[in-house]
Amino acid sequence: MGASLAFPLAAICGYLAGSIPFGLLITKAAGLGDIRQIGSGNIGATNVLRTGRKDLALATLLLDSLKAGLLALGFGLLASREVGFVAGAFAFVGHCYPVWLGFKGGKGVATYAGLLPFVSLPGFYVAAPIWLGLFALTRISSLAALTAATLVPPGAWLLGERNMFILCGLALLSLFVFWTHRANLGRLLKGQEPRFGAKKDTPDA
Repeated sequence: MGASLAFPLAAICGYLAGSIPFGLLITKAAGLGDIRQIGSGNIGATNVLRTGRKDLALATLLLDSLKAGLLALGFGLLASREVGFVAGAFAFVGHCYPVWLGFKGGKGVATYAGLLPFVSLPGFYVAAPIWLGLFALTRISSLAALTAATLVPPGAWLLGERNMFILCGLALLSLFVFWTHRANLGRLLKGQEPRFGAKKDTPDA
C-alpha cells in the first residue's frame, strides 16, 4: 500500500471507527437509556460505571480501547508502524468528536491507552502503572489520566522509543488529552475535582 493512499485511508477509517459510541450503544441495548443523561453526560467507561453495571463499563472500556488498537495493528501490518499510528490517533479524535453524535463524545483516555501497546510498548509501560497507581491512591480519574499523558512521551523515550514520528505523535495526543480535560484541570487546580464514588461525583476522565 503506497504512502499517498495509506495515510489518508488510515485517517478516514480511524476517525469513522473511533466515532462509534460504544458506551451509548451498550447502555441503550441494556435498557438503561441514554448514558448522556446521567452522571457527567460522558459516553466513556467511567460514566457507564455510574449506572452500577460493572460489566457494561468493562465492555465499554475494552471496545473503546480496541477500536484504536486494532486499527493501529491492522494498518501497521498492511503498511507501516507510522500508518498504524495515524489510524489509531484518528480513532482517538473520532472518539472525542464523533460525527454520529454531533461531535460531542468522550475524553479519549481509554482510546489513547488502547493505542499504546500496538504502536509503542515503551509508552504503554509508562502509562499503565502510572494511571492505575494514581487512580488507586487518589480515586481521581482525571488526575491519573493527565499525569500519565504528561509522562508518556518522555517516559517512552527513556525506555527506548526512538521513532520520532511516534514520539511527536504521542506528544500531540497527550496535549489533546489536556484539551479534552480542560474543565477537569481547572477543578484540579482549585482543589474541587471530586473523587470517583464520592457524593456529587459527576465529572470524569
